[in-house]
Amino acid sequence: MPTILIHISNEDPVLGEVDALPTPIDQIIKVKNPRLRDGKDLRYLQPNVTEMILPMLRITFIEVLPGDQEDEIIGFVRE
Repeated sequence: MPTILIHISNEDPVLGEVDALPTPIDQIIKVKNPRLRDGKDLRYLQPNVTEMILPMLRITFIEVLPGDQEDEIIGFVRE
């Protein structure tokens, strides 16, 4: 499950997990465990919210954060 940092227009970035990265034809993105970058709750969500749906129109860009999958990547190394 990729962890992403979503930059929303005129808002603080939202950190969360997604089942799959969005495709170019997606109009919404479903984020699990939404929180601020420092782990604090989002001020505009109720405390018990575990998922949120964002329209892609509000999103400026998305950063995909490194995770466990990086270990599986094989790169070219000169020795």
